[in-house]
Amino acid sequence: MGLVRLALSFLLGPPVFLLAALCAGAAAAAQQGRDSLRWDVLAHFAPLWLAGALACALVALIAFRGLAKLLVLGMAATGLVFSAMLIGPELTRPAGPSAAPDAPGQLKIVQFNVWHDSPDPERNLDWLMREDPDITVLEETTPRLREAIKASGRWRVTCPNCEVMILSKSEPVAEGLGKVHGPITRATFRDARGEFTVIGVHNAWPTDADQPGQEARLAQAIARFPRERTIVTGDFNSAPWSFQRRRWDARFGLIRRERALFTWPATPYKRLRWLGSVPFLPIDHVYAGDDWATVSITRGPKLASDHYPVVAILAPVAPR
Repeated sequence: MGLVRLALSFLLGPPVFLLAALCAGAAAAAQQGRDSLRWDVLAHFAPLWLAGALACALVALIAFRGLAKLLVLGMAATGLVFSAMLIGPELTRPAGPSAAPDAPGQLKIVQFNVWHDSPDPERNLDWLMREDPDITVLEETTPRLREAIKASGRWRVTCPNCEVMILSKSEPVAEGLGKVHGPITRATFRDARGEFTVIGVHNAWPTDADQPGQEARLAQAIARFPRERTIVTGDFNSAPWSFQRRRWDARFGLIRRERALFTWPATPYKRLRWLGSVPFLPIDHVYAGDDWATVSITRGPKLASDHYPVVAILAPVAPR
């Protein structure tokens, strides 16, 4: 057995060490995201750096001996520490008040990027009908899906020809954001406690120069409404361990209710067939003001989209 481990250390040691070094280097470089949007892109992939470093450590413990084992374990430990520094704040932050499953006044919201390349948009719509939410925010809608929604006659539709649509059981009392343009839609509703506003959004990738401007636009839109009753949800294309995401979370003045909910990818791509195996990016988010308590936040099933839907159930905070 000793000879086998020695041989494995000689043959596999260098490539495993290089993988551990890659994960450690990426996680360490991502720390520069505090000051640089360019380096912050690496922070979005923190789970990959963590998983890679952990895998290297396990291989070293099981198969290596001697210097190879020590070198790989040292580099893997470095990757684990820097990755944990990125992911840890998401796992320990407050996620807002909670409510019991039987809390009164519950509001069921579905957020779903239905994917402009969906091969079967009707399947997405069928699931949505079965889920029967009070409010739905859809991104990447297509003319085919919009026509199907219109034909169903099931919902009141805010911005029926927009890429971001809001569907609701009740009629909005107001909608639109005036001169604010882009993939963002707003509708205001009234319940027993008064008015509340829902904003749906679809941001660009973090590699896109437009994303910071889109986040700033959203912050401005949020500021126009009473924050305590405002709900914001959509595809932000931004993972919660990025420094940019943390900064905008603070700027919005709302509470992000899901915690490390992995929603992408949900399907393989033509040239990257492996991508759809396991979702590794939590980029679909739900925010709500502190007058809302969270009953549950769950990931929906795999459908005909490259995103999983998010199902959020909120309830008014109980009076004290």
